[in-house]
Amino acid sequence: MSSGPGRSFAIVNPVVAKNKMPSSLSSKKRLRQNEVRRHRNHSVKTSMRTQIRKLRTAVQAGDVETCESEFRIAVKKLDQAASKNIIHANKAARLKSRLSKAIKAIKS
Repeated sequence: MSSGPGRSFAIVNPVVAKNKMPSSLSSKKRLRQNEVRRHRNHSVKTSMRTQIRKLRTAVQAGDVETCESEFRIAVKKLDQAASKNIIHANKAARLKSRLSKAIKAIKS
């Protein structure tokens, strides 16, 4: 779209349009709830990723005992995230399977 003679168009700032403040009381409450839930979900995801990272470093180091203890904690974190619908249940199952396979590979 050109801005030549006879043509005019409004430029909408995407940042302003995206960050409209809610007007009704229920939408204000929904905004507060969403923010709390977003922070909670973020912390659950972060702790889950950290635990998986710890397990993968233990697998690379080849420490079987540490791997098994970290695996138990990782499975718990994955199941918690899946039960809260933070990640999909199939993703949790896939990650558990891959981590278990990695541990079995260093055991043998």
